[in-house]
Amino acid sequence: MKKTDYFNDQLESEAVIVAPEQGEKLELETISITFKVTSEISNDQLGIYEITLPPMAIGAKLHYHRFMDETFIVNEGVLTMQVGDKEMQAHPGTVAYIPRFTPHGFKNDTNETVKLSLVFNPSQKREGFFRGLYETLNEVPINPKKYLKLYNKYDSFPVDTSDMLPIRE
Repeated sequence: MKKTDYFNDQLESEAVIVAPEQGEKLELETISITFKVTSEISNDQLGIYEITLPPMAIGAKLHYHRFMDETFIVNEGVLTMQVGDKEMQAHPGTVAYIPRFTPHGFKNDTNETVKLSLVFNPSQKREGFFRGLYETLNEVPINPKKYLKLYNKYDSFPVDTSDMLPIRE
């Protein structure tokens, strides 16, 4: 019988390195999402996703999360962020930490592409949300009830359900 060592750490080699062009990619008409660190990799503790917004695209309208925090890291372009009732321009290098219960939204109001990293902590199996978003936003017309059901299942709550779809009117 092997004796348990209560005094020394057991080191592991479980690191995951994701190169710039690696990761599962979902292409929507208005947004591109690449999975970098997934819920499966991090035991649901962390999710890191690369988002590309083409010119004039909406990432998400004003919403909040109950069980996860979200961090935005702007890598390229100028991202328009709404936090509560304030709107601001986030330039490359900007890091915006959005704790749970903080209403927020984001979009690209420019004629240039915006690239950012989104970090969710914990991840709450966010990949399911993005896959469902891919399915829902590719339907014509978009079904608002299905969209809201997806949002709520993955810890996202629109501030105004009458203006929640990420489309420009």
